[in-house]
Amino acid sequence: MNLDPTLTLYALPMAVVWIVYFGLRKRAEWRSISKREEATESGLLDPPTLHPEIDPALCIGCGACVRACPEGEILGLINGTAVLVSPSDCIGHGACRAACPSDAIRLVFGTERRGVDIPHVGTDFQTNVPGVFIAGELGGMGLIRNAIEQGRQAIDSVRALDGLGRPDVHDVIIVGGGPAGFSASLAAMQHRLRFVTIEQDSFGGTVAHFPRGKLVMTAPAHLPLIGTVRFREVSKERLLEFWHRAAQRTGLRINYGERVESVTRIGSDFEVKTTRGCYPTRSVLLAIGRRGTPRRLGVPGEGLPKVVYRLIDPQQYRGRHVLVVGGGDSALEAAANIVAEPGTTVTLSHRSEGFSRAKLKNRERVEAARKSGRLRVLMQTDIEKIGTHDVELAQNGKRTAIRNDAVIVCAGGILPTPFLKSIGIEVETKYGTA
Repeated sequence: MNLDPTLTLYALPMAVVWIVYFGLRKRAEWRSISKREEATESGLLDPPTLHPEIDPALCIGCGACVRACPEGEILGLINGTAVLVSPSDCIGHGACRAACPSDAIRLVFGTERRGVDIPHVGTDFQTNVPGVFIAGELGGMGLIRNAIEQGRQAIDSVRALDGLGRPDVHDVIIVGGGPAGFSASLAAMQHRLRFVTIEQDSFGGTVAHFPRGKLVMTAPAHLPLIGTVRFREVSKERLLEFWHRAAQRTGLRINYGERVESVTRIGSDFEVKTTRGCYPTRSVLLAIGRRGTPRRLGVPGEGLPKVVYRLIDPQQYRGRHVLVVGGGDSALEAAANIVAEPGTTVTLSHRSEGFSRAKLKNRERVEAARKSGRLRVLMQTDIEKIGTHDVELAQNGKRTAIRNDAVIVCAGGILPTPFLKSIGIEVETKYGTA
């Protein structure tokens, strides 16, 4: 049988295209399987924050979610279905859900194994207490870009309330001067709301307490009155400098060193009592962090002056024996930054068998420092006692003591649940739910 030459002319190139396409797809699938197996073997199966859950019955295997993720190979296609192949590296962008054409993805907090406490927050950022809103890290959104967007959007919801514009009552009191609070404050200025922003710490909120040189922000964001912030990765110092210029340019004022003591409902309004006075207000926006009070170890000697709960400047530990406790990003960043200082001896202690809550970049930095001999990593280790010149640890039932001049505990923080409940805000532990 003779084939039509015209048909052959078109069929052969198409066949080549399909062969190349399926070859590349299969290659990508093998890479995804390899990454998932590596994550499983390392115990890195718990996403640290908001993350995608894919419904295989709805997924059409188009790969749009894989390509949309700005963090790289977090998702992959296996057997024609999207799968979270590197769960611990997911930082909650949500770009995958937006890119999915079949609504097969929903974003959830926690997993079946590990619950995450999240305050009750609606789609308009309003809590179960009408007039009280939450934006940013407290609501589970730790990414700076997300916090900036939420702060701006929360003010849009505040503007929809009735009873605004009264001369004797503020429209909104914004609690927190970090990314969400800063963005919300600029939005309140833009819309001429009567507001006060309160920050218990110094300029920059929680960002100001990041280690020196820490890289933050991973995507552009829109800042009211300023426009689009086009940082991809920027150091903590450069971001704070940008915010300082933005505050000067707009005339934004934030009450630093002022702490909220209580929020009390009075009719449809609220009274916010602080260390400096009382503010009558129609609404309250909580843009505070999740850390609240640092989580303590509860061991003898923890009250010694050498024990701290955050790293500010690695240079202060030059020539000293340092123990870093924890398995999250802050712990790994602290350890990796301190080992770069001359004369330091650094030990990283973690009670689990893997750094499942830390980003890939930080795990790679720690592994490189360990292989070079500059960092000692002790897994499945508990701190038993902190002495003036040493620390006692227990590992696999055996106790040992190491020389020590400083201890940095990076064990996270306690969600300010009592404060939230005093306002009436419900807090739910989520196990893989939206």
